[in-house]
Amino acid sequence: MTNRYQKTFEQCKNENRIALVPFVVIGDPDIEISIKIIKQLIDSGADALELGIPFSDPIADGPIIQAATIRALHSGFKISNLEKVFNAIREYNAEIPIGLLMYANLVMHYGMEKFVQDCAKWQVDSILIPDVPAQEAGLITPLTKKHGVQSVFIAPPNATPETLEQVAALSQGYTYLLGRVGITGTHVDVETPLTDVVNKLHEHNAAPLLQGFGISKPEHITQAVITGLDGAICGSAIVNLLAQSLDAGDELTKTLFKLDDFMQSLKKATYK
Repeated sequence: MTNRYQKTFEQCKNENRIALVPFVVIGDPDIEISIKIIKQLIDSGADALELGIPFSDPIADGPIIQAATIRALHSGFKISNLEKVFNAIREYNAEIPIGLLMYANLVMHYGMEKFVQDCAKWQVDSILIPDVPAQEAGLITPLTKKHGVQSVFIAPPNATPETLEQVAALSQGYTYLLGRVGITGTHVDVETPLTDVVNKLHEHNAAPLLQGFGISKPEHITQAVITGLDGAICGSAIVNLLAQSLDAGDELTKTLFKLDDFMQSLKKATYK
């Protein structure tokens, strides 16, 4: 599989900026609108996509993303919808990296090897299972290596040196660095990772560092630039914007305009 992440981070480096990676839940509020939202994110300057598969018990997510998963499930989302979504994305843009976030129960139920194999078929670039820590990487990494999909693991800001070394050794494509301990959401300001954590990951030649959890405004991305990160993942703020616009009865065109405006404000902050 083409290393789309490598190409993306090289391009960002050449443009003297960090990567902007939006997160949304697939199927929120339904499959057709979800596809249009993802296409808008691409048009609005997303350097990569982080997409969540709806799950009834998303333990790492706060109320905003939990609500999005409920909307998607209530609209009739099924795992069988994924092929349609990924085919639509790849027809629209063949080069943008696609990261997939899902929980272990979903993958186990689907069949772990079959899921990884299908991800390769769908041209998904990376898989992140937040409830499978680096210590249990043996559950997934042999399969991702076999089928040419990249595994991503989470580096908590309070991780031990041993854990950071392990995450650096295992993560491919990028390394997910938590901005703070806890769940996703916009209710508190991001806690910038300590510089020594970033330095330790760099010492171990970790894949590019993307900061997630609490990235909700341009100032957070500016801080990520200062901290020396390679990109920022914005999820809850985007999901909340979409929910508020749709709840207000906005036409989809207006919702996508609001999304574009917010993405542009984030994009400006990515430059060094």
